[in-house]
Amino acid sequence: MKKVLSLMVIAAAALVMLYVGMPVIAYGFWGLPLVIAVMTAIWILLNMNVVPQYHEGVQTFRIKSKSKAPIAVLGLVFFYAVVLPMVTSWPLLRTAAYRNLIGTVELGENLSTHMAPISMEKVRVVDQSLANILGDKVLGAQPALGSQVRLGTFNIQKVKNELYWVAPLLHSGFFMWYQNELGTNGYVMVNASNERDVKLVQEIGGKKVRIKYQSEGFFNDFLERHLYLSGFYNVGLTDYSFEIDDDGVPYWVITRYKKTIGFNGEDATGVIVVNTETGKCDEYGILNAPAWIDRIQPEHFIEKQLNDWGNFVKGYWNFSNENKLQITEGVTLVYGEDNRAYWYTGLTSVGADEATVGFVLVDTRTKKTVWYKQSGATEFAAQKSARGKVQEKRFSASQPIPYNINNIPTYVMTLKDDGGLVKMFAMVAIEDYTIVGVGNTLTETLMAYKNAFNMAGNKINPKSATKKLVINSVIRRINSDVKNGNSFYYFTIDGKENIFIGSSQISNEFPVTQPGDSIAISFDDDTQGLIDISSFKNRSIGQQK
Repeated sequence: MKKVLSLMVIAAAALVMLYVGMPVIAYGFWGLPLVIAVMTAIWILLNMNVVPQYHEGVQTFRIKSKSKAPIAVLGLVFFYAVVLPMVTSWPLLRTAAYRNLIGTVELGENLSTHMAPISMEKVRVVDQSLANILGDKVLGAQPALGSQVRLGTFNIQKVKNELYWVAPLLHSGFFMWYQNELGTNGYVMVNASNERDVKLVQEIGGKKVRIKYQSEGFFNDFLERHLYLSGFYNVGLTDYSFEIDDDGVPYWVITRYKKTIGFNGEDATGVIVVNTETGKCDEYGILNAPAWIDRIQPEHFIEKQLNDWGNFVKGYWNFSNENKLQITEGVTLVYGEDNRAYWYTGLTSVGADEATVGFVLVDTRTKKTVWYKQSGATEFAAQKSARGKVQEKRFSASQPIPYNINNIPTYVMTLKDDGGLVKMFAMVAIEDYTIVGVGNTLTETLMAYKNAFNMAGNKINPKSATKKLVINSVIRRINSDVKNGNSFYYFTIDGKENIFIGSSQISNEFPVTQPGDSIAISFDDDTQGLIDISSFKNRSIGQQK
């Protein structure tokens, strides 16, 4: 009878540990051996005998076990959890495996050919921290809703070719979950290119949006437990991302992974897509995952694999750090010219501070990795350079996002006040962070930046610059304006409907130019509408001389 009771207690404890701890039942994971060790310890405690002993009139007690099998089980668990990982996962023994986990690293010719050309309407000016502020304002405008839910983590993604930060509404506590058994109602979308475009989505096609399964759910509504009980107990899961498809239907996208180097070497193998309302789970491989899913490769996987690739370039015994590389500021999600998502980071030599030896783009779905061996500035150096341009304002700089401007790789970032609100914009050349443009608007910033690198001479590779158009014409109208202490001249010419703009730094002939003067101008062949010029020559002044 005692043995039956012991088995019942152990079975109950095992069920509780499986339900609460949700250990992955697969080789390379520590959860299952931990459960076995606890169950064995309970068995020993329930079945040990305390035998009294007398020696010279003194009573003592000796613990006596009826079986040596539990001790053997604990020995096997120790071997599995301590000895086996050391033998199968120690970098000293598996250096090549760690270095090659990122896959084949291809060499790219020019970083600018892979980056998305800049468009003022599409530039990413809202970062995650600003999205949080804007999302909280939306909830604050509805006190009844704000008291019941809180915002989840914002993830950036493309929805019908528009870039959005998207975050779910989550339960604010146990009692809110208990009162809303159907789940929270809705999610928040913040346009990454327009901070005024913020939406609280609570209905799609007349049907309420429900997020029943979530990280703030309880019991079987807890997302991780729902997956575990749905049969995904024997596979590694990570990176629980909230994403919506092109119709606005919300899902949880979870990366499925395996251990490839003993107990380490995590590598993504696919995704599991969970409908937030019904809980339906669909499993996909890397190649057949739905197109609306922006990322399969988790950020922390890529960071670790890139650092291992750079760290073990000369094997394990490389204490002089010869040719060692490391990533700069972590990785940033960007979108290439092909409209695909990439993890972007700089590579720097171990010990280097502000200079890079190249840049890496990793496809967020397939993990295809391309290394561009171009020297340049780290993200931190670019931020410092942008802040230095307006240092008297004490602004902070957002995470730099790389873009292609005139075929010049360029960091674009926002400058924010202490409240986290965008006050100015900055552009910094990746190849030379001393070339900086700042402005109150993106158009003004672009103009200042182009002016800066046009005056930089041979600092920028001339082969990468966009070809320039040269026009000889006559001034029709001209007027000036002063911005940030600089004089800018707006003018129109015969034969063109565009408005041209140039600063007095480009030419000192602007102040004496009048309608009817003959001029020669050049500008980059990459803009429409308002065109900022690269050079200006008043030919009428020369004729008068």
